[in-house]
Amino acid sequence: MKIAFRVDASVQIGTGHVMRCLTLADELTRQGHECRFVCREHEGHLADLTASKGYGLTLLPAPSGNELGARDSNSDDYALWLGVPWQKDARQTLDALEPQKPDWLVVDHYALDAEWERVLASAVGNIMVIDDLANRPHECAMLLDQNHGRETSDYDELLSAGCQRLIGPRYALLRPEFSELRQQSLNRRQHFELKRILISLGGVDRTNVTGQVLETLKELALPSNIELDIIMGAAAPYLDEVRQQTDRLPFKASVSVNVKDMAERMCLADLSVGAPGGTSWERCCLGLPSVLVVLAENQVRGAIALEKSGAALTINSVTKIKATLASIVLDISVSGRLKKMSEAAAGITDGSGVFRAVDVINNACERG
Repeated sequence: MKIAFRVDASVQIGTGHVMRCLTLADELTRQGHECRFVCREHEGHLADLTASKGYGLTLLPAPSGNELGARDSNSDDYALWLGVPWQKDARQTLDALEPQKPDWLVVDHYALDAEWERVLASAVGNIMVIDDLANRPHECAMLLDQNHGRETSDYDELLSAGCQRLIGPRYALLRPEFSELRQQSLNRRQHFELKRILISLGGVDRTNVTGQVLETLKELALPSNIELDIIMGAAAPYLDEVRQQTDRLPFKASVSVNVKDMAERMCLADLSVGAPGGTSWERCCLGLPSVLVVLAENQVRGAIALEKSGAALTINSVTKIKATLASIVLDISVSGRLKKMSEAAAGITDGSGVFRAVDVINNACERG
């Protein structure tokens, strides 16, 4: 079976959409299917990573000038994430897919909806959408929304009756190493002591939230044996500043870039400070308690759901980091709360979502 992916990464979008599509593609490939990607050449694209994994890749031209005209530049105007009018993107994607004629097209992009999907429908066998927002209609055979707190009924007015819906963290697209390390990670959390904090604010962190977190932790009376494991992407614009800041911290800390052992690092951590999003399910799978820093409006619902479940504590605005993070860390380090948070997190997902999703795709293909 031939499967194509239309997905982007950029400084504005971040890396999470491409990373979860790569996870799905890896399992599909392992099971004998042929995958390729269509991505646009935005600043911060992950084309090199995608190609390095052996996938065919069409890199659509970078936007030239202001192709979308005058628009509100706030980050939740998702049309800006596409960079070009959707009609142009649809034509270019059609041209890219014409030689392959894929059996499935997986679309993971907040700027694309039913109008775009209808244009592509004639060139592909079926369309699968990966979404987090439930805010626009889709014309697709299958939709996956892996978010905690999402209900199947949230899509009742947005999908046709025949669309198969894969809803909730049961279908979270995690790399196999997370489920493989799950039991080991849960076993070591039987007796909690706060010794190691993992800090990861996304693959880009374009406003240097990492720096604000480090500045706050620097002022705390943390134990002398505390360690900070700071993870950043190579495209992060403040990477050098964070490295310099780390050298001035009064406790052991290190900055790692584009790590390939995130599951092992989460397994070793006692607490995570991070953004809501795909890494939330990685942390939950391994029972890692989290302090979530909301970076965008589309993360609010998921963060609230995780906090209500007991798996995380939430800082609902970057402006509240200094006032809130310190008290949270000091409280959970002495209150015994970490173990309860770990148990709640582990109950949300077991890390096998990608296998379930591929099984559903395979079954749909067998049914014709």
